[in-house]
Amino acid sequence: MSEARSETRAERIALVDVNSFYVSCERAFDPKLAGIPVVVLSNNDGCVVARSDEAKALGIKTGTPWFQLAAGAARAGLVQRSSNYELYGDMSSRVMQLLGRYALWQEVYSIDESFLGLAGTPVELAAQGAEIRSAVARHTGLPVCVGIGPTKTLAKFANRIAKQNRHLGGVCNLETMEPAVVETIMSRVPVTGLWGVGSRLGAKLAAMGIETVADLKAADPALIRRKFSVILQRTVLELNGTPCIPTEDERADRKQLIFSRSFAAPVTTAAEMRQVMSIYAQQAAARLEREGQLAGVITAYAGTSRFSERAASFPSVTVRLPAPTADPVVLSRAAISALEGQVVEGVAYTKAGVMLTDLSPAGAQPLLDVFVPEQEHRHLGELLGKVTDKYGAASIGLGLGGISASKPEWTMARRYSSPRYTTEWAELPVVKAR
Repeated sequence: MSEARSETRAERIALVDVNSFYVSCERAFDPKLAGIPVVVLSNNDGCVVARSDEAKALGIKTGTPWFQLAAGAARAGLVQRSSNYELYGDMSSRVMQLLGRYALWQEVYSIDESFLGLAGTPVELAAQGAEIRSAVARHTGLPVCVGIGPTKTLAKFANRIAKQNRHLGGVCNLETMEPAVVETIMSRVPVTGLWGVGSRLGAKLAAMGIETVADLKAADPALIRRKFSVILQRTVLELNGTPCIPTEDERADRKQLIFSRSFAAPVTTAAEMRQVMSIYAQQAAARLEREGQLAGVITAYAGTSRFSERAASFPSVTVRLPAPTADPVVLSRAAISALEGQVVEGVAYTKAGVMLTDLSPAGAQPLLDVFVPEQEHRHLGELLGKVTDKYGAASIGLGLGGISASKPEWTMARRYSSPRYTTEWAELPVVKAR
């Protein structure tokens, strides 16, 4: 790298990603899990959704059904955990808030990933990446890798390099590397190793002779757009250093919000389904509130297992709301009314969900008071969101989704769940001094 280049200050993009996020959250509170193979299971403990590096070394694949692994787990030293969504969500929130302290701007990309805007010389940016990594480990116990580049695509690629090359110390700034070295790495990474390029698209690109990241970088952007899409064209441009994937704030193009779950035990009555719809609608309303959005349409749906002897599913029922809203009362009533008369008594329904569409930013369309439900004046949705964020999803609810003495049988089975260390008073970790 030239001396002039190393002293040039500029704004760049960092992608911070928690390594093996679910497993790392489990290890942060249970150090005995360090260095041994660990898998985290999906809803109802069905299949593997997250693996430690040690589990990957055993050849365990994402999506492997747990029943296929259970018999040999003890012999292999394999430990399983149910998905502890309360813990993971709270740990994610802590990490994202911490990352925001270091950024000019922040875009939370997923539960374990965030794009950050940073500024400085290439050397200073690398130092910032190391500081971020150290701070997250110190305050949360979670390991992260930091990739830095001039575009989102290159930042993601840099993050991949940081993860796969331990000598980098978990931080990779592409601009502190010799260009020839970066090109060599790109020529060795298959195009499917790139953000947004799946196996099906990879096969089509390979048919055109585009097999590696370097091949795609060298491709004609106009040709890629004609053959594929403007999205892949943007990837080509970004690989060449031209930022063209906007931030979330600039996009504002989210089309829908879905809250859907499979049941641990089948729902067989209309009364139970009304409770399901009430709870799901309130959870979806809480998400709307957190994201500052309103919904104009709600769709409710449910169905049975395809293996059921009395397989039945009703078409999804869509309801246009009187006005865009995030109010949990309105959404709950709409979801329940949508399924009235649709549920067949005695049929074993195994899944259900609500989908909110026609989304718009809150406050974008002021309404006359006559059209605003009374509870919205009281900010009931905001209140419910704050309570559930602080005390957990089961701490408060409306009507059929309210607090009960025991969980309904249909709620998700989590036989191997760790404690909710950070969100439930009764499950806080206990430290004993000797």
